[in-house]
Amino acid sequence: MFEVAVTYLLRSTAAGEEVLLGRKLTGIGAGRVVGPGGKLEPDETPAEAAVREVGEEVGITVTTAALQPVARLEYEFPHRPQWSQASTAFLARDWSGEPLPSRELAPEWFPVGELPLDRMWDDARLWLPRALSGSFVRAACVYAEDNSSVASWAEEESGGSGP
Repeated sequence: MFEVAVTYLLRSTAAGEEVLLGRKLTGIGAGRVVGPGGKLEPDETPAEAAVREVGEEVGITVTTAALQPVARLEYEFPHRPQWSQASTAFLARDWSGEPLPSRELAPEWFPVGELPLDRMWDDARLWLPRALSGSFVRAACVYAEDNSSVASWAEEESGGSGP
């Protein structure tokens, strides 16, 4: 199981709060809408990976101090074990730059209340709306034989706002 970090950048507009997502162009989940993120490098913390990945994938500068942990998720893909991973998700409201496409991600802003859940990984519907509101989610997800739909979801009760 490998480790990944994902960051959901938020901005306030006259129409309301928006989140930066993007269509994944390569690798696991190509074609799906995801948050900027990727695998941790050796000796890298999830926050350091989040900062690096946001810069590489969408050209935005964010600091580790600006990251708010909102989820710790374990994904098991029994029918494709090489996809199994543990993910730390962050929110960031303080960042600089304009999102630019990369070879990995085509970024797009979405209203927080209108997430494109039908184009995202199936588990996003179970936790992402709450995480975007700042609630911390800790869960284990097992994907079905189709590697596309959730077979089981086990969520821990979280009494706090962090890991």
